[in-house]
Amino acid sequence: MSLREIIHIMTLTTAPTLLKEDQALSLIESVIKQSTAEGVFVSLNNSSSALSRFSENQISQNISKNRFQLTITSYFGKRCASASTTQNSPEAIMETIQRSENLARFAPEDPEWVPLLPPQTYESRTPAFDSETASLSPLSRGEMVRQVCTLSRNAGVNGSGALSTSASVTAVGNSLGLIAHNRATEADFSFTARINSGSNWTHRTAFANSQLPLIEMTTQVIERAKMSVNPQKIPPGTYPVVFDAAAVSSLIPWVIWNLDARAADEGRSFMSRMNEKRQPMGNRVGESMFYTLVEVVINAAHPLLQSGTFFRDGMKNEYLEVIKKGIPQTLSYSRYWAQNQGKEATGAMYPIVMRGSEESLEDLIKGTERGILVSRAWYVNCVNPRTLEVTGMTRDGTFWLEDGKIAYPIKNLRFNQSLPEMLKNVEAVSQVQRFGSTLVPGMRVSAFNFSSVSDSI
Repeated sequence: MSLREIIHIMTLTTAPTLLKEDQALSLIESVIKQSTAEGVFVSLNNSSSALSRFSENQISQNISKNRFQLTITSYFGKRCASASTTQNSPEAIMETIQRSENLARFAPEDPEWVPLLPPQTYESRTPAFDSETASLSPLSRGEMVRQVCTLSRNAGVNGSGALSTSASVTAVGNSLGLIAHNRATEADFSFTARINSGSNWTHRTAFANSQLPLIEMTTQVIERAKMSVNPQKIPPGTYPVVFDAAAVSSLIPWVIWNLDARAADEGRSFMSRMNEKRQPMGNRVGESMFYTLVEVVINAAHPLLQSGTFFRDGMKNEYLEVIKKGIPQTLSYSRYWAQNQGKEATGAMYPIVMRGSEESLEDLIKGTERGILVSRAWYVNCVNPRTLEVTGMTRDGTFWLEDGKIAYPIKNLRFNQSLPEMLKNVEAVSQVQRFGSTLVPGMRVSAFNFSSVSDSI
């Protein structure tokens, strides 16, 4: 089907029909009043999302979805159970309340039970909600994709990817009086250009569609795809590496996800401190573990994010220093483990914000005498949580660097690398970019281990 035919059958849309704040909070309060449990926690998510996929330089799929989900967790002493519904009728909600309560009465006691959260004091800020993004029509989205496809076609490359937008409302409440509401928008663009044996890829996220530089991103990917044709083979080994920010976004979260206090205290983490008998004796918070340029915070209020003020369980999402000048400042404490250890619960470790600089990726390349440019780290998985060694592959544009310039494309490589060791070898970082709920810079490291060559493109 041609783009013209697809656009012809598209329906123009207005702003999505989402629950307003008073409606969402009233629904939460109504469920709490109807509950007969000793305690109850209610979470609500209402969203509207749309996505346009394209391949072979033309739109291939349009999807739109409206979603409503209400989850009710009932408590009887240390017994609890949850039930959910995707219907918002009074009958469906009452049935869900009863189902949750019936399950909770027969559930085993939770050995890691914690009491319901008391009312929280959240940051007095309003998360970003862009009306234009929330009401972007299929026609407008299709026109943006058409520009990308036209650039690809005119350049002689095969372009594929996706452009999506979403608007959402989230609310939580419990029988102790906790109540909270957020709403947000998000736009996301990914693009791959392929030509013969070469390819390149990029990805970016923003809270407003207008913040995605689609033309600039597309043009750069097309140029890099052309440069990646006919890659040469180099032997595996340890090399200096410049990572594009998109590649860093697949690596750094593994470090933050593994900053779990319980795993560290029980000897299951790279953050565990062990005695001579290899028995756990606390954690490594406060130790100098990485290069001083490595700094990470949890900061939902960052200008590029402006995301929610609370986590899914109702805990407040506030600024938190995680790594400062290469030194871990804290670990992630669940409410149970914080209670067990006499610590303060931190909530989940997101959104991740890594410190960058004013330098560009090109500046990092210019400072490299010899090394490898990695555009994308793909299929990354943990091999050993005790050392936080991960494995994965380069993909969509891997290049040999020489005298501060891209010299020629090289075949993709599989890597096996301890991420804490990698962060000891950071030499420079570039400007930060947003990928999902993560902000990271590009990065240059003096040593990174590649274990084998891959014929994939």
